[in-house]
Amino acid sequence: MLKSWLNVLQTRWNSYKYRFVPWIAVNICKNERTLRQVPLCSLDKLVSDEEVLLNITKLFRALFSSNLGDQRDILQTLSSSSQTDYQAAVGEEGPSDPCRVMFDTMGFAIERRPSSLQSAGTGVFVVMGTVPKGATVAMYPGTIYQRYEPIFFQSVCNPFIFRCIDGVLIDGNDKGISKAVYRSCSGRDRLGPIKLSDTTWLTAKPYNPLAVGQYVNNCSNDKAANVCYQEFDVSTGFPIELCQYLPNVNYRMDMPRPLRCVVLVTLRAIHPGEELFSNYYTVVH
Repeated sequence: MLKSWLNVLQTRWNSYKYRFVPWIAVNICKNERTLRQVPLCSLDKLVSDEEVLLNITKLFRALFSSNLGDQRDILQTLSSSSQTDYQAAVGEEGPSDPCRVMFDTMGFAIERRPSSLQSAGTGVFVVMGTVPKGATVAMYPGTIYQRYEPIFFQSVCNPFIFRCIDGVLIDGNDKGISKAVYRSCSGRDRLGPIKLSDTTWLTAKPYNPLAVGQYVNNCSNDKAANVCYQEFDVSTGFPIELCQYLPNVNYRMDMPRPLRCVVLVTLRAIHPGEELFSNYYTVVH
């Protein structure tokens, strides 16, 4: 019984230690290979925001068109030209699996599976197609907190807190109080039939197949990073009918700033069967 309890404790510690500041301070420089070095903040982005926006918008439009039968109420709120464009893009097969839509639209598909790393839990794998270098391959979902907003209770033993360069935090935990907070904030922001954020990433089958970035594991000596994190702000002009696929929501409803998102961009071509690995630490000089 004691051994079993110690094994559980060890597994949880291995997952949480990367967010524990004292451990980071002692160990961050011990293995340079697991660090991503960036000379300037302006050089942190591998691809432009315009390219990221183009990629996610293309996928979101395809997801919307593939399930047009369930989008009738939203479709009626759009202009006649937009309605015509979506209806023209509808396939004869009817609603499609999001993973298949991703493959048809982007040329690859990803999925959550048990990690190839021992005791790492869940990982993210390329299951179809080859992901080219510089592609937007995943998104980091969760509730967005500004530096002054309360997150203490949500952060306790939570290995899914992502810290942006400017101190903004994203809670990507899909369980417990974090899950409840996200659902509450998402429901609060709903405009009639129009959802302004996606809650399906909290389930085993997300409608947005990109929204699995919180399960991408840290690289190691044997498994080099093949993706990196990139911050991206969604402008207020983003198509409102596609907001239902954005896996992020602000903690405060009166937040005047654009919606913060974090995407994962590939550092090299990634082939079917390969697991995605990132650098949990980016050092900006």
